[in-house]
Amino acid sequence: MTELRKADCAAHRRSVGLAAAAIVLPLFVSACASDKDVDLTSYVESIEPADALYNQGLANLEAGRMTEAARKFDAVDRQHPYSEQARKSMVMAAFTNYRQGKYEEAINTGQRYVSLYPTSDDAAYAQYIVGLSYYRQVRDVTQDQKEARRLAETMRELVDRWPESEYVDDAHAKIRFARDQLAGKEMQVGRYYQERREFIAAVKRFRNVVEMYSDTRHIEEALARLTESYYAMGLASEAQTAAAVLGHNYPESQWYKDSYALLQSGGLSPREDQGSWLSRAGKVLTGS
Repeated sequence: MTELRKADCAAHRRSVGLAAAAIVLPLFVSACASDKDVDLTSYVESIEPADALYNQGLANLEAGRMTEAARKFDAVDRQHPYSEQARKSMVMAAFTNYRQGKYEEAINTGQRYVSLYPTSDDAAYAQYIVGLSYYRQVRDVTQDQKEARRLAETMRELVDRWPESEYVDDAHAKIRFARDQLAGKEMQVGRYYQERREFIAAVKRFRNVVEMYSDTRHIEEALARLTESYYAMGLASEAQTAAAVLGHNYPESQWYKDSYALLQSGGLSPREDQGSWLSRAGKVLTGS
């Protein structure tokens, strides 16, 4: 009976041992498999110092290897996110994306930088890169002008927030360009309506140019088109006022000569109605 109990105990111990092995073995195998998938030693060794990565990015940028430069700058941001080199790398990544024509990436990175470091020395430059990225995407006036609108907004923000920046002069130039594009779009749509004899819609577009974009090259034509549209609608006083404002500000313009001839063909002449919105707009043009 004693021997039987000893045998039972031995068998019990063997079964417990097998059960434990059944539990431990998969964990051991899993650990081995994990070691094959992720070599922590090599992973640690693959992380380079932030300054080394940043300098490699600059070297590649200088050599014209934009893709490799972008990869290095991105590595700094990922591996050393709180370092000074990561902050600098973000600006350089925006520039590198811009140079590669990856404008959306440049915009996103530049905006992220300005959001995180608005008072840093490079904030104005990051904003400038965002503006240039919009500038490169501005389309012909026959197409949508959302990029021109964003260009004007971005560069205006640069001028307002960093008025002493070295980029301000070019920002002003880009604002003028963007506003000219937006005015050109209004004129293009206005002419379309005018050709279809939808004069009310045409007047709205030409009026937008006079009131919102009077500092662009389209102002003379806008006033002349208003003269034509009002004349065609039988609104003689408004047509005369538009021609008078045009003649007062641009007396040598061919647009004024054509408007004057149009009025004369109907027995009219330029005459300003002081109560008209056109008269008020004319005072803005002259600065009076």
